[in-house]
Amino acid sequence: MQKFMKAEVKAPFIQLFFSTSKEHPTHQTQVLLDVAYGNDPEQKMDLYLPMRRNEDTKVFILLHGGGWSGGSRDRLHYFIPMLREEFPDHAIVNMDYRLASFESPAFPKQVQDVETAIAFIEEGNYNIGNQYTFIGMSAGAHLAMLYSYRHDMHRNVKAVCSIVGPSDFTDPFYVSHPYYQYAAMYLLGHSKSHEDAVFGISPANFVNPLSPPTILFYGGKDPLVPRSQAERLKAKLDANGVYNEYYLYENGGHSKWEASIAENFRTKLVAFIKAKF
Repeated sequence: MQKFMKAEVKAPFIQLFFSTSKEHPTHQTQVLLDVAYGNDPEQKMDLYLPMRRNEDTKVFILLHGGGWSGGSRDRLHYFIPMLREEFPDHAIVNMDYRLASFESPAFPKQVQDVETAIAFIEEGNYNIGNQYTFIGMSAGAHLAMLYSYRHDMHRNVKAVCSIVGPSDFTDPFYVSHPYYQYAAMYLLGHSKSHEDAVFGISPANFVNPLSPPTILFYGGKDPLVPRSQAERLKAKLDANGVYNEYYLYENGGHSKWEASIAENFRTKLVAFIKAKF
C-alpha cells in the first residue's frame, strides 16, 4: 500500500531533457518562493512573474503527483526552465496542496486548495491575468482535470495537460486494479464508496462542450494508471466536441520515459500550448 501511494512520481529522463534548457538572460522573472496562500503549512507556492507583466499575462499552474498523499511542488521544478524559455511572458505558479491521509482524505480539500490558490493570486498585487493552463502529473493531473471540468465556474481555465492522470473511478478496468482501493481510501476515506461519491471525483463525468482543450500523455506500461483511463476520457472529450490530443507511449511507464519519448513529449506539449493558450 505505502509502496503505491508514496511512490515517487519522477520522470528522470524528462527532467534531464528539460533541465538542459537555457533561460534567455533578457527573460528573467521575479521569483517568489514559499509564498503562503493559506494558513496550513502545506498551502505554499512558488511564483515566477515575468518582468513585462500586466492584466493580460497568462498563467501556468503546476500540480505535482504523489498519490494524493505524498510529493511536493519540488517534483515539477524541472518544468520551470522549459516554460520560462518557451513562454517568457507567462507567469508560473508551482503549488503544493494539503496531503491526504485515511483520516483526512483528499476530496474535497485538495480541490478547495486549488480554488484558494487561484483566489489568492487573483486578489494579490501580482499584476497578472486570470487565464490559466494546468499542467498536472498523476494525482496532480487528476486534480487539474477535476477542477477544470467541474469547479471552474468562471471558465478561466483555457487548457489542461494530463500526464498519467486518473480520470474515471467508475472505469470497471480501473476498479479491478490491485491499487484502486488505496486510491479510493486516500481520495474519499473508504475503499467501498457510495456511487455518487465515486462519480463526483471522476473528471471524465464532468466533461461538457465548454470544457477546455486537453492534452493527454500516458504510458502503455504504467503499473498504476491503466490506459483505459485515457481512452475513456478521450471518448468523453470527443463526444462533447472538446479539442483534445492523446499520446500513448507504448513502452512508457508512470512518466518514467526514455529520452526519445521525453523529447517527443516536450515538442507535443509546447505545440499544444502555443496553439491553444
